[in-house]
Amino acid sequence: MHYVYILRSRKDGNLYIGCTHNLPKRVALHNAGGVPSTKDRKPLVLVYYEAFINKQDAFTREQWLKTGWGRTHVRKILSNCLKI
Repeated sequence: MHYVYILRSRKDGNLYIGCTHNLPKRVALHNAGGVPSTKDRKPLVLVYYEAFINKQDAFTREQWLKTGWGRTHVRKILSNCLKI
């Protein structure tokens, strides 16, 4: 399985969108400071993920979520979560 995931920084509230084949390991790596783009934004909480059988489908979805329309979609589907 391949996963597209969204993390929320408890430090600044910003979101990070990524893709991986091992979700628990990747989230732990983010929180250990092993990912340069999030190392200064710890701690991070997993707020959303989608599972895909096909790797290319997962990467295509990740790229779409990183567009303007995709980010708007994320804010809509996570509207209650992001209020916290």
